[in-house]
Amino acid sequence: MDKPFKAIKVTDNVYWVGAIDWGIRDFHGYLTERGTTYNAFLVMADKITLIDTVTVVDPKAIDYVVSNHAEMDHSGSLADVIEVVQPEKVFASSMGSKALKEHFHLDREIVAVKNGENLSLGNLSLTFLETRMLHWPDNMFSYLPEEKLLFSQDAFGMHLATSERFADEIDESILEYEGEKYYANILLPFSALVTKLLDKVGELGIQIDIIACDHGPIWRKDLDKIIGWYSKWAQQKPTKKAVVVFDTMWFSTAKMAEAIAEGLLAGGAQPKLMPLKSNHRSNVATEILEAGAVVVGSPTLNNNMYPTVADLLVYLKGLKPKNLVGAAFGSYGWSGEAVGQVRGMLEEMKIDLVDEGLRIKFVPDGDSLSKCFDLGLRVAEKVKALCESS
Repeated sequence: MDKPFKAIKVTDNVYWVGAIDWGIRDFHGYLTERGTTYNAFLVMADKITLIDTVTVVDPKAIDYVVSNHAEMDHSGSLADVIEVVQPEKVFASSMGSKALKEHFHLDREIVAVKNGENLSLGNLSLTFLETRMLHWPDNMFSYLPEEKLLFSQDAFGMHLATSERFADEIDESILEYEGEKYYANILLPFSALVTKLLDKVGELGIQIDIIACDHGPIWRKDLDKIIGWYSKWAQQKPTKKAVVVFDTMWFSTAKMAEAIAEGLLAGGAQPKLMPLKSNHRSNVATEILEAGAVVVGSPTLNNNMYPTVADLLVYLKGLKPKNLVGAAFGSYGWSGEAVGQVRGMLEEMKIDLVDEGLRIKFVPDGDSLSKCFDLGLRVAEKVKALCESS
């Protein structure tokens, strides 16, 4: 009987030997509605080489293992692979070599390769390119010049479980959304490095026909599409979209959000309301990537901002979004500290605020809702000015 798991041919010399995770819905705080893949690749050279560590090949046939990234979703099986395969050599970046030894308490040598170093596989070769902090210190690309194939690790990927292995087999709208979400939630803090990397690859004159990333589909056609998306997302150029994100206890803050949205619309902005009762933090981050404003609302609970709002702001602070204007708002009953706390977090994120924030006691009346509408108008004016100056 044939084995049920089969490698998928990428080129004459390279095979996909990864795994599809249809059921995962939480990837360290990132909502993966469509699951993900853990891609690994087998290079059938004179020296058979496994790129990262998921495999269905006869382990005895593998000569080399290359670890492009030490994070556990890529290296989690490395110790077992080493034990079973007993490869001649294991390669990683200088930082990767240290990280892998610390992760797995390995007593064998992990060969540290340098940026630009070439590794002969006999009839084929690999060139290594360090991509530090995209998105860990140990990240690197591996390039197979004979196939013009870039093993891009976490770059140019997405969390998307499908039966199709190639991007050209998947609806473009799905690719763009999942690619954008992946960028917004993982690579956004390193946007300046992404821009430098794209420039660096161009300067090196490397011809790339295939991008084999470690999550999601392989790109073998229209590579300018995904590279262009990355270039655009890295710029974080503001738009007239204004994300209004909030939570509410008794719908008073929700009423404020709706009035603010009306003001935004009247002022020429494009409001996107995202109540946290029905929107995950990672989806909010995705919408903010191509926005020009973020307006955050919270009621006060036990002298603090609402827990879901605090969760969101801590998450966004780590992602370091740029080129945004914003405001804080919320309803309160007794003390009303939440708006000031939200404002403080937005200031820490260097978001350009329109004012000190809008607090409304208890249920907003007509006059209060007019103030909310006016807040929306002022945010719209500020975001339009930001877009014109960018």
